[in-house]
Amino acid sequence: MRISIDVQMTYQFSAPNTVALVLEAAHAPGQEIISENLDLGAATLTRIAGDCDVGQRIWAQVGTEMQLHYQAQIDITRPALDLTRMQAAPLYALPAEAAPYIRPSRYVQSDKFVAFVGKRFADLQGGAKVAAIRDWIEKNLSYVPGASDSDTNVLETFAGRQGVCRDYAHLFCAMVRAAQIPARMASSYGPDVTPQDFHAVAEVWLDGGWHLVDATGMCAPDTMALIAVGRDAYDVAFMESQAPATLINQSVSVIRA
Repeated sequence: MRISIDVQMTYQFSAPNTVALVLEAAHAPGQEIISENLDLGAATLTRIAGDCDVGQRIWAQVGTEMQLHYQAQIDITRPALDLTRMQAAPLYALPAEAAPYIRPSRYVQSDKFVAFVGKRFADLQGGAKVAAIRDWIEKNLSYVPGASDSDTNVLETFAGRQGVCRDYAHLFCAMVRAAQIPARMASSYGPDVTPQDFHAVAEVWLDGGWHLVDATGMCAPDTMALIAVGRDAYDVAFMESQAPATLINQSVSVIRA
C-alpha cells in the first residue's frame, strides 16, 4: 500500500534557536520510500542516526521562526501478522537491541504493573499475551483529546482510563514489559489516524524481530510508516526546542495514494 505524507508547520522562537526534529519516515524494513523532500528554508541541518539506527534525528539551526514542509510517498510492504502465533524469547536469549526494552523508563513505569499483568493475563504466553494486552487497552481506555499532557505518566493513564495515542502506547509498553517481553515506543504516520497527527504506537520483540502494534486500534502494521523508536515519548518527540516556542500553525496529512 502506498501512502502520501504532507507535514507543514510554523513556529516562532524568542531567540535564534536549535531544534531537534524527528519526523521523516525511516528507511526501514517493511517500508520503501519512493520520494521525499524536507524544506526548512535557510536552516542549517545536521543529521545523526536515530535510536537503534531507526530513522534520523535532525539538528536544525534556525532563526526566530521555523517554516517546515515535509512531503513523502511511501510503499508499506510489511505484512499484517497474527501476534497470537508468535513466540517470546526467554530473557537469556534476548539480543542487545531488545534487552533494554524490558526495563522501566521515565514515562513507562512497567515495574508497577507486574502484579496486574501477572494476574490478569496469567493463562497466556508470548504473542497471545501481547495481543490480549493490546485488546484490553483498546477496550478499557477512551480516546479523549486533551485528557492528558506531556507530563502524564502511565499510572495516571491507567487510573483515569483515558488519553491519546501517546498514553495508549505508554500503557501498552508498560504492561508488555511487565510481562518480560521487550516493548518500545514508536512514532508513525497512518492514513486512518483521527484526528490526523503524528501517531504514537509501539513495537514488540517476538519471533526474533520487532513488530508494530497500535493499541488505539486505529492503524494496522501494514498501513503505518515508521518514523522513530525509543524508550518512551521522550525519545520520539517530533520536535524539541532549546528556546521557548510559539506554535503558529501545524498540519499533518496522510492519505492512501
